[in-house]
Amino acid sequence: MKVLAINSSPKMENGNTAMILNPFLEGMKEKGADVDLFYTQKMNVKSCTGEYNCWYKTPGECYIDDDMKLIYPKVPEADVFVFASPLYVDYVNGSMKNVIDRMLPRVEPFMELRDGRCRHLIRGPAKERKMVLVSNCGFWEMENFDPLVIQMEAFCKNASFDYAGALLRPHGILMPGLMEMGMSLDDVFEAAKDAGRQLASEGKMSQETLNIVSRPLIPLDMYLQQINQYNQQQLDLLEK
Repeated sequence: MKVLAINSSPKMENGNTAMILNPFLEGMKEKGADVDLFYTQKMNVKSCTGEYNCWYKTPGECYIDDDMKLIYPKVPEADVFVFASPLYVDYVNGSMKNVIDRMLPRVEPFMELRDGRCRHLIRGPAKERKMVLVSNCGFWEMENFDPLVIQMEAFCKNASFDYAGALLRPHGILMPGLMEMGMSLDDVFEAAKDAGRQLASEGKMSQETLNIVSRPLIPLDMYLQQINQYNQQQLDLLEK
C-alpha cells in the first residue's frame, strides 16, 4: 500500500496537526504501508491560474513549473491520500487549497454521469483510492469541522476517491499546554496510531477509534478559561 500524505501546517512536524498525523502514519507503516510525507511549508506551490492547459494544450500536465512536480508522480501510484491541515476559516488553509486545486490535471474535460451527477472523467487507469482527512482546530466543539468535512467529501466524489474518514482534533491548540500540566493524552495518540493500523490492514477505520481521537480533553467552561488565559499570555508577550 502506497500512501501520499500532505501536511499543510505552517509549523510542520512541530504543529498540533502533526501530533495526530504522525502517529496515524506510524500505525500505517507498522502494517507495511509505504508512506511519502510532504510539507507544503517547504514547497513552492502556486495557485491554479485557470488556463486549462492541462486539459487542452498539454493533457495531464500542468504548465506551472513549481514543486507540484514532486507530487504529480506520486499521485497515480498512491492507494491512500492523507490531507492534513489545521482548520482555517471553516476549511483547509491556503497552501493545502493550492495543492488540491492543482490536482486538476488528474481529470479530463469530458464528463459523465456518476453517482447521479455530472462529473469529470478521471485520467489514467481506474484504481480504488482512499482519502483520509486529518485536521486540528482551536475551537472546543466538533461541529466546527462540519463545513470542512462536507467540502472534502464533495472533493472525494468528484475525484473518485473513497472517503475513508477523518481524524479530527477539536481544541487541539491546548494539547501542548495540557501535557505540560501533566495531563496524559496517550489514549488519543494511540487511537490515532490504531486508526492507521486499521486502515492499512482492514481498509477502514472504526468510528469508535476516531471518537477517541476527537474526545473532549477538558470541560467547555475550563476550555474557555484556558484559551482566554493563553491568548492573554500571547498579548502580554507582544507588549514586552
